[in-house]
Amino acid sequence: MSAPINDFVKRYIQSRTVRFHMPGHKGCSFHGCEAYDITEVKGADYLYQPQGIIAQSRERTAAAFKAAKTMFSTEGSSQCIKTMLGIVKKTIGDKRLRIAAPRNVHKAFIDGCILLDADVVWLYPSKPSQGICSCDITPAQIEKLLSDDKDIDCLYITSPDYLGNIADIKSIADISHKAGVPLLVDNAHGAYMAFLEENTHPMALGADMCCDSAHKTLPCYTGGAYLHFSYSAPDSFTENAENIMSMFGSTSPSYLILQSLDLCGEMLAEGTFTEKLAQSTAMVKSCKERIGKLGWIFCGQEKMKITVCAAKCGYTGFELGDKLRGAGIEPEYCDEQYVVLMAGISNTQEDFDKLADAFEKLPVKKALDVQTPGLLPAEKRLSMRKAAFSPSQSVDIQSAVGRVCALTVTGCQPSVPVTVSGEVISEDSVKLLEACGIRKINVI
Repeated sequence: MSAPINDFVKRYIQSRTVRFHMPGHKGCSFHGCEAYDITEVKGADYLYQPQGIIAQSRERTAAAFKAAKTMFSTEGSSQCIKTMLGIVKKTIGDKRLRIAAPRNVHKAFIDGCILLDADVVWLYPSKPSQGICSCDITPAQIEKLLSDDKDIDCLYITSPDYLGNIADIKSIADISHKAGVPLLVDNAHGAYMAFLEENTHPMALGADMCCDSAHKTLPCYTGGAYLHFSYSAPDSFTENAENIMSMFGSTSPSYLILQSLDLCGEMLAEGTFTEKLAQSTAMVKSCKERIGKLGWIFCGQEKMKITVCAAKCGYTGFELGDKLRGAGIEPEYCDEQYVVLMAGISNTQEDFDKLADAFEKLPVKKALDVQTPGLLPAEKRLSMRKAAFSPSQSVDIQSAVGRVCALTVTGCQPSVPVTVSGEVISEDSVKLLEACGIRKINVI
């Protein structure tokens, strides 16, 4: 099976065409991949008006994900998230966009709301969360909100979250559709879930639109992402999709990233990825069992994540992360309580053995009494857009109590907003900012 984008670029290289076009390196090698880094020359198709090789590659990828339509992004799920919101806004016309969402959204969601001047009705867990990564919302909470608030234009869910917790997308989709509200899912961490033995991808569970960061869990370059549309999504969603996506992206998409998405699509279509994924999930499970027998505790349901509850085992996540680095292992994420390790199909049995060996050398100790502040409701004083574009100043967080957050503050990773534009900063907000290592904040 061919990979049309990649095949075109190879033929272009072999043609030895003189490059009087961008990029400036002209295909000459500095890092090693310049020959493959082209622009939208004749025959290369256009990302936002695809009719040739990009269209062919997209159609093949959509079929692999069982989606009605799939679009490519070379600017990550961040571009896809803003596009999803923009599509809903385009569909509702002059009405101000009103979104329901659990609070553990990615910064890209906030940026999209600022640009579109949207209102958000935040959902919070019934019990205070520990840290900012998770926001455990039940289908019953969503059902009540959609019953009480008839002005909601869409429901937006982040699943899996950064720790590997997975929401009940099927039940949430049923509730959302019963209320006549489209469901949007940030599935940035779960692209691989469509190729498990049991397909648990949001496209299979009822989401209307869904983004995947292909680069997070598939063998793609950083920045490669998908935006999927379900067969039940309104026609208006797909009719305007390319034009809306182009509003949030560069007119010079990376053909290196497009080629990696293309080659990945070939792997997905052929079934090669599915075979490798089955082997990888088995290795992850075996590794967790080996580490678990030593007394280490895990959380999250994701099959390709190993999230260690470090604090319950006598270490802060930062401390455990440093110990793993000392053993030649780099985690995905560390905070006061957790260490997240993300696996991929390219991780070998040797990799997992090295990880398990590192844990075997670390004694499990008495649990630490770590109480990380979680995401709490805050008083909204201004709209996100008005606050973000108002005159502002940077102050120490201790001086910010009672003032209004101007520019949304996030920690990286997980890029979940600690305080949101337009919210009043409380003493609890300051505690959370301190826990995330943030010392200054932009206020109106």
